[in-house]
Amino acid sequence: MESNIVFGDNGRIIRNVDNSKIKPSFKLQNEINNLIGNNKFFNLIDQQIIIYDNILSIIKNQKENNVIIVKGKPGTGKSILAINLLNAIINIGRTCQYVTRNTAPRVVYSYRLKGEMKKNYIDFLFKSSGSYTEINDKSIDTLIVDEAHCLTEKSGLFNNYGINQIMEIIKSSKNSIFFIDELQQVHLNDIGTIQNIKKFASDLNYKITELSLDYQFRCNGSDEYLTFINYILGFNNKFDKKMINYDFRVIDTPQQLFELIKQKNEIYDARLLAGYCWNWNKKELNNTNYHDIKIEDFEISWNLGQNQTYVIDDSINEAGCIHSVQGLEFDYVGVIIGDDIKYRNDNIITDYESHGSADPSFKGIKKMFKDNYEEAKNKADMLIKNAYRVLLTRGSKGCYIYCQDEQYRKFIKKIVQDIKFYS
Repeated sequence: MESNIVFGDNGRIIRNVDNSKIKPSFKLQNEINNLIGNNKFFNLIDQQIIIYDNILSIIKNQKENNVIIVKGKPGTGKSILAINLLNAIINIGRTCQYVTRNTAPRVVYSYRLKGEMKKNYIDFLFKSSGSYTEINDKSIDTLIVDEAHCLTEKSGLFNNYGINQIMEIIKSSKNSIFFIDELQQVHLNDIGTIQNIKKFASDLNYKITELSLDYQFRCNGSDEYLTFINYILGFNNKFDKKMINYDFRVIDTPQQLFELIKQKNEIYDARLLAGYCWNWNKKELNNTNYHDIKIEDFEISWNLGQNQTYVIDDSINEAGCIHSVQGLEFDYVGVIIGDDIKYRNDNIITDYESHGSADPSFKGIKKMFKDNYEEAKNKADMLIKNAYRVLLTRGSKGCYIYCQDEQYRKFIKKIVQDIKFYS
């Protein structure tokens, strides 16, 4: 028996879905199918189609509860696949939600799907990873978790709700699909690993299926570019490629970088991004004329707060940080690499002291430094490099960089002069 979804006055939706007796209404199925099916942005290709069919077959022919883990590097189509599965599962009459820790992907994808859909429908479809602390066991058919590497133990603004987001998501659903890239962990409290997901799935007696997206389509589909990025960040010790199918440039000043990105934005979707080396002034969050980032005679504001959705709105005159753009992509990005990465004595090093002290990713690291200096130093090094790897892989067509540390800039320039970049 099909029933329309019931919404409360304050926008809360079906507090408890009793074993899927309440199903998505035909109107919801029809609207989301029209919005996704007719939107080229959400088209699947190649291996994405194979994995899509595989997952949908598991859900349709379900004989037991499932945890599906989908591994994929940046640009392999994890988010597009997740949105298509959201559409497909709703259209076979099952309850399904798209889940992320970060707000940005939920806001952007829900915006692209709005059409004539009511806000309450959107609110039901797109949820934060902390939404399942008090949900009945198996009350939702399928939860699709994008950016699963960003999951945490506790939920809430002060990390004081719930027990463990991975466990809560698995318990709340009959099926959960985790899209993950462990190399994109950028928070000190990120616990989203394949090992942790498998542990909870096994403890709760869910069947585990592991799949892998191997072909990336961002960065012009260039695996060589990803290898190059790993090299200049110090993850790899060797790089010998002479040609890379991607538009990459090292720019001498932040002002030149900004002007180049503004030019690109006249035709393409382009944004300026920066490492978290400058703290935000909370009192000026919505003031584009207040400049948080200052490098010699160049100044710019971090992306605005409540008055702007970065990416969607006209945010070309602000810079985005890791927390604004993880899980999203642009045609071109300009990345300011701050003083938290340097080049000294033929080595790429990170400098935690030059990183922004207010970065929420590093909450608790000072205590870690006191308790175990080496462990904290290694953790900070990984988080800083992972954050830049995310920023440097947000552009589908090109990435231009400015390095605040002159020696690091010269090091990358020397590498680049022996490589032919083309697009």
